[in-house]
Amino acid sequence: MKPSGPDSSQPSFTAFGLKAEAEPISPGLHVVATPIGNLRDISFRALATLAAADAVLAEDTRVTKTLLAHYGISTPLVAYHEHNAAVVRPHLLARLQSGASLALVSDAGTPLVSDPGFKLVADAVAEGITVYSVPGASAVLAGLVVAGLPTDRFFFEGFLPQKSAARRQRIAELAAIPGTLVFFESPRRVAECCTDLAAVLGNRPAAMARELTKHFETVRRAPLLDLAAALTEEGPPKGEIVLLVGPPEEGASVAGVDDLDARLHKALETLSVKDAASVVAGETGQPRRKVYARAVELAAGRER
Repeated sequence: MKPSGPDSSQPSFTAFGLKAEAEPISPGLHVVATPIGNLRDISFRALATLAAADAVLAEDTRVTKTLLAHYGISTPLVAYHEHNAAVVRPHLLARLQSGASLALVSDAGTPLVSDPGFKLVADAVAEGITVYSVPGASAVLAGLVVAGLPTDRFFFEGFLPQKSAARRQRIAELAAIPGTLVFFESPRRVAECCTDLAAVLGNRPAAMARELTKHFETVRRAPLLDLAAALTEEGPPKGEIVLLVGPPEEGASVAGVDDLDARLHKALETLSVKDAASVVAGETGQPRRKVYARAVELAAGRER
């Protein structure tokens, strides 16, 4: 824990050219949201917590060091990421049990969203250690509020599989969710991803939010096929990508037998029976088991 007494310096941070002292924080694990691009998108509470903590646990200490330096914070940094988590986590839990105050951050945004923080929080809770939330920026919510798509229900998927067949299978599993779908995606795969989304979900309305909160922030809103065509023609965009897809239309009709067979025949031209069934089940809203059984029948007929 940080020293106290007449000879110790009071933790502090600097904002808007003014230096402020940070009040002591309670022992425990403090989950702190940090900016997703614009360094001004951080709360005074977050700055005070980072300054007063005994250590800041960071995915990439180089990234977090830049943030701390910008606000004049000198708290020690400890690397905590997916490659060292199993080794480092027991030591962090021991520090927390001894009464330390540790701040957990991700490279950007709210921790535990696509980073290894979940296991640390889960273990801390299991051991009776208090966990505090210091909320702030989130790429998921920032993308959702500018997309122009329904916000009353949404589902955050994170990154889809890199291979097209596996990606389509996972998309099919998400097809019936009655809310806006939110994905993170690599710039070099976003065009292919939009194509696969359209193939499975149909030409739903969508939005691609790029470089949110940064100088070159852009939001493109278009049906999936139009978005896929534009991105394919232009080449990979630059920056961090949040991809959002509207929910299925309310009361969408279930495919009839002829339509089901036509879809399966087309899917079986490029996909395995299992993958074709997943894709078509997602497209039609029919039970996957029923679609799979029909796909097996059609595939057997092709082989005769």
